[in-house]
Formats: sequence, structure tokens, C-alpha cells
Amino acid sequence: MEKDLSNYRKSYEKGELLLNKVPDNPLELFRDWFIEVDTHFNIEETNAMTISTIGLDGYPKSRVVLLKKYTHEGFIFYTNYNSEKGKAIGSNPSVCLSFFWHSAERQVIIKGKAEKIADNLSDGYFESRPRGSQLGAIVSDQSEVIPDRNTLELKLRNLEEHYHEREIKRPSHWGGFIVKPVEFEFWQGRPNRLHDRIRYQLQDDFNWKIERLSP
Repeated sequence: MEKDLSNYRKSYEKGELLLNKVPDNPLELFRDWFIEVDTHFNIEETNAMTISTIGLDGYPKSRVVLLKKYTHEGFIFYTNYNSEKGKAIGSNPSVCLSFFWHSAERQVIIKGKAEKIADNLSDGYFESRPRGSQLGAIVSDQSEVIPDRNTLELKLRNLEEHYHEREIKRPSHWGGFIVKPVEFEFWQGRPNRLHDRIRYQLQDDFNWKIERLSP
């Protein structure tokens, strides 16, 4: 099977990113881009991001998760701590996040260290989820091999009966991670493949070193 994709081409012409116009703090630029993309571009899940980890087998692995909060400290998402992703982070907390907003011709790549958030914060978010999502977090032994889908559906029905008119507590193996960034790269598509790339690197004094990269 073979397909030649060499003629797939696009001219990027929707914006620019100039070194003399970016803020000193990359989180401010991320916030501005996120709000602009979420408000003005037709993207269903602006908060969808790719997270890359180094697995226990030594291979990198990337998957899409949903960003649930960003603060001055970093980026928060939720998962099963016993999943392949959770175990990888437990073994090596160095991760990479990537946002690609194709309609805006923008990409943001973030390197950082992931750590669990406080239990009460995970509790609060879990309580805000729909009951179906709460039960799903209990039903799924994420990343484990199962014989068929019926196994999941039967387990869900049993839990629905068990928790009928009962409060659902957050399982201890499910919760949030915060990725505390050490490097950002902002990418804005430009004509003739001369894209704008601005990199921020965290320094020992907690200031950010800002540089333009060649495309």
C-alpha cells in the first residue's frame, strides 16, 4: 500500500509573531492565544492537547487529552494514575504538551515536569463531573487488556445499580496532574514556510529567556 502525499500543500497567511511584541511571561501569550482561538476560530475543542511521555518500555508515546485548567503554575489535566500514561509519569515526570490550532495556523509546544495535584482539588473536579463520567472513571481499569466491550458495559450497569441514589466518591487511583513548564515554543504559520517560532526557556532566577528560532 502506497500513497504519495508530496502535493499536499498549504500557504500559511493568517498571522505573525514578532519578537518585539511578545510578553515577558509565556503564560500571558498562551492565555491570549487560547482566548483568541477559542473566540474567533471554528475549533470544537480548543483545550485538546497532545501529551507525550516516556513509557516504562523506554519508548515515547503521545495521546490527546483535555486541558481542564491553566494557572500561573502550569497546566492541569485528569487521568487514571494507574494507566500507562500515569505510570509513565510516575517513572519519568518529564513530559511534553502540544496544542495545534489548525484554523489559526498556530502551535504551542510546552516542556515541563508533571506532578499530582492536591487530593482536595481532584475531589472538587470529580464532584463537578456528570454521574456517567464519574462511574466511567471507576469502571475503566485504563490501559489494561479486557476480553470485550460487554465486560465494560456489564460493570457499568452493576455500578449504576450499586450507586443508585448514592454519592459517588472519587477513586484514589484517579485524579489530576499539573505540568509545570520549563520551556514554551510558540509557532505561527507564515508564507513560504518562513514560519515564526519564539522560544521561552525558564532560567535559574525564574525569568524567561526569549529567542527567535529559524523555521
